[in-house]
Amino acid sequence: MALMLSATVLRAEMPVNPGKPFAETFLLLQLSDGDPEKQDMVLSVAGNLLEHYQPDLVDIEITTFGPGVRLLYADNDRRELIKSLMAQGVRFSVCMNTIDTIERGTGNRPELIPDILRVPVGVAHILERIDQGYVLVRP
Repeated sequence: MALMLSATVLRAEMPVNPGKPFAETFLLLQLSDGDPEKQDMVLSVAGNLLEHYQPDLVDIEITTFGPGVRLLYADNDRRELIKSLMAQGVRFSVCMNTIDTIERGTGNRPELIPDILRVPVGVAHILERIDQGYVLVRP
């Protein structure tokens, strides 16, 4: 019975993503910097990891907050690369607290790339993913 219990405990510690049922590696990339070079680096890391692990074996999410949300603006010139990564299963999440703050400060709500995950608070989302077993990387 102890063997069955420990196998259940081990299985419960692994993140579960129905969209990536064969994933063995679970990675969360944080982007809180609006610098275009930093944006390029995060997208490059995601692409390199897809090649290294194969898209079905790695679950990657890029979470943005603060100035990093600019990556997910609809008019970002990296939009096609983002769409390509999304087609390979990379998820993108944006902090809506940051978007609300931008809207209050400028009077305009930025248009975001469709099909991204909108989370209430980016940092809280990161903490939740870490609790689920994702490894956080801040390139």
